[in-house]
Amino acid sequence: MRNPQLPFSVAIDDSDTPRDVLDALILSAFTTGEQPFAQTKRLAKVLKTASLMPAEGQLQRVATDNGVRSHLVCGEGWTLRAVRWQGDSAEVTVTATSDELATRILKEATRNAKDSRKPAKDIVEMGFWHMTGHGPRRDNRRITTQSWEQLRRNYASDVAASIDKLLEVKPETMPGRLLLLHGAPGTGKTTALRALAQAWSDWCQVDCVLDPESLFASTSYLMQVALGFDDENKRKWRLLIVEDCDELISASAKQSSGQSLSRLLNLTDGLLAQGRSVLVGLTTNEPLASLHPAVVRPGRCLAQIEVGPLPFAEASAWLGSSAGIGSQGATLAELFALQRGETGLVRVAPEPRVGHYL
Repeated sequence: MRNPQLPFSVAIDDSDTPRDVLDALILSAFTTGEQPFAQTKRLAKVLKTASLMPAEGQLQRVATDNGVRSHLVCGEGWTLRAVRWQGDSAEVTVTATSDELATRILKEATRNAKDSRKPAKDIVEMGFWHMTGHGPRRDNRRITTQSWEQLRRNYASDVAASIDKLLEVKPETMPGRLLLLHGAPGTGKTTALRALAQAWSDWCQVDCVLDPESLFASTSYLMQVALGFDDENKRKWRLLIVEDCDELISASAKQSSGQSLSRLLNLTDGLLAQGRSVLVGLTTNEPLASLHPAVVRPGRCLAQIEVGPLPFAEASAWLGSSAGIGSQGATLAELFALQRGETGLVRVAPEPRVGHYL
């Protein structure tokens, strides 16, 4: 397609959306050199009432697609495109005839746009990264979670003691950058991470990577995540959570996932980690012995915690009864199922056989 507003040809088919057209239009004046200066700002927690437009200028295009809203605004010597994603995160790009003009328009468009209100005590703000047709994207969500004090009884005493120590960690006392939670499904690994996100919220932003296979396969995606999203929040530490990453960190990871393991380790203590306040939290159902030795070597991990079932005595105390609990104890998921009366869903370990004696 050739458009008089575009100085270049653009091929559009039925896989493209109006948003793609706006992405092309913002490049027009920059491509010709008419507006040779460009600046971009990314924001998390944007107020729903924020217009993301300066007072001056004329609205040219608006595109809404599955809850994602984009608009294009033009003014004397400048062009602005803003994209607001679900989850209240946004990106604003300005091209202009001078760097000073681009700075002024960008500042006006984003002034007072950020929601600076502190969430309630039972709410923690988390980002969710995933790759889209428009590149890496981070959605900000508010997650409800109980405090660790409320959740502590759901874990075996030795596990709870390990998490107690983890919650006391501060940036200035960071012994490692890799956090590893391993154990059987249903033991509460994800719940513990939500409580950790709440406890660390004053100094650490927690993000969850939904497609780790894409993250560690793409250097551009990895760099975007490593650099962060919110331009105003880069002084905070960041914890990147990668759940159920069994294949990524298994003993055969080098053969099965190529450079993915190397890139993961580089993000924690390699060159990529230098100058970046980034922690990586991994969860896996695999036992520690089956993981790659490079992952569990001394000095690399901030913590290695096995989150296992509650022993028989602690599980019985949690439930208030020993009915349905096997001699090996029960996972948190099994205890909740027993509490609801869903005995048919619970795995009960067989009792040891008793021999016959003369």
